[in-house]
Formats: sequence, structure tokens, C-alpha cells
Amino acid sequence: MMNYILPVLITIFVWWFSTGVVLLLDRLPQRTHGPNMVIAALLALASLYALFETSSVTTPLAVYEAFVAAILIWGCLELAFLLGVITGPRREACPEGVSSSKRFWLALQVLAYHEIAILSALILVAIICWDTPNQTGLWTFSVLSAMRLSAKLNIFLGVPHMNEDFLPARLDFLKSYFGRRPTNWFFPVSVTVSMLVGAYVFHSAFRVGVVDYQVTVYMLTGTLILLGTLEHWLLMLRIPD
Repeated sequence: MMNYILPVLITIFVWWFSTGVVLLLDRLPQRTHGPNMVIAALLALASLYALFETSSVTTPLAVYEAFVAAILIWGCLELAFLLGVITGPRREACPEGVSSSKRFWLALQVLAYHEIAILSALILVAIICWDTPNQTGLWTFSVLSAMRLSAKLNIFLGVPHMNEDFLPARLDFLKSYFGRRPTNWFFPVSVTVSMLVGAYVFHSAFRVGVVDYQVTVYMLTGTLILLGTLEHWLLMLRIPD
């Protein structure tokens, strides 16, 4: 039973702890941003090597190592965004009174470089993990990318609670691109799909013939999907992150 419970606990700890570390580093004095970004980049490079080394190893420990490696790569990209290192070519507030299509185009310019960086990292992780026994890194990074894209679309279309306090002052202009509505048409679609996918992944962990390392992969991935779904619900509910 522990091989089912432990991945859930580790996923929750790693996800929320890493999120806290990124937010803490963002709030440190500006003189620390450069060195911290360099350290994060070096950790990301080391994590790519770790993914390569673990991609052919089918043990629960290798699965955990690949999971943490993918989280570190993701954390580097998130820190680069919050520090304003990788955002987009546009760094201005959205003009008032523009149409939804125009606002979407301007919002895309605001995030373009960061989205390209995420896509490039995803492709690199896929190249490393493709057609290997241990694809935990690819699954993890894919889930993070998909859930973050879904959250961005929901925030653009409109949600009631966006926890804007997480954004540093240097990114205040992003708030002008947010929609604020009781709900939007994409929200029920996104949470329904994510919950169904998460349930399917969890179900896969209990299939006959699944070995220990596969159980670990499924439980890690399923928990990560449900945590992403929870973050979606926090956009709707008046509960502080």
C-alpha cells in the first residue's frame, strides 16, 4: 500500500515546496536575482542530464529522480518569468476598450518568449525521454505545461479570483490582460477533462500486471494532474492559495 501512498505525499510536498521556493526567490532583493537565476539555470542543465541518466532505469528511485528533475526545469522557467528575464516583446499594459481578439493578440505578445521557452524545453525533454522505459520526466513536464496553459486561458477569459498578489511589481502590467468574470465557458471543460484524465491515470496504477516503478509513475502523474485541477478551482473559490 505504501507504494501507492508515498508518491502522492511526495508529489504534494515537492510541488508546493518548489512553488514556495520560487516565490521566495522572487521576493528577495534585486541584487540576488542574477546569481539565483544562474544557479537555477545550472540546476536545470543538471536536471536535463539526470533525465538522460534515468530514462533507461526502471526503478521507483529513478522515477522520483526524473520527477524532481522535471520540476526543477519547470521551476527555472517560472523563476525566469517572475524575475522578468523571459516574458515577451511587449511589456505594456493592455489599452482600454480593445476587442477580445485584440486583447488576446497583445497578451500573446506579452508572454511569447516564455511560451517559446516552455515549448523548447518540452521538445528537449521529449527528445531525451522518447521511446525510453522511464518517461516520468516527459509526463511530468507535459502535465505542468498543459495545466499552466489551461490556467492562463481561464485567467484570460475571466475568473473571479486570480490571486494577483503573487505577481511582482515588475509584472503589474499583466493584470490589465486578465478577465474578471464569475466564470467562463472554458472552465468546466478544462476541469472536467483534467479530472477525467487524472482518474484514468490513477486507475492505470491499479491494473493487473503493473510493476512497482509503473505504479510510482502513475501515482505521481495522477496526483500532479489533480493538484493542477485544484489550482483551477482556486481561481473560482474565495480560498487563498
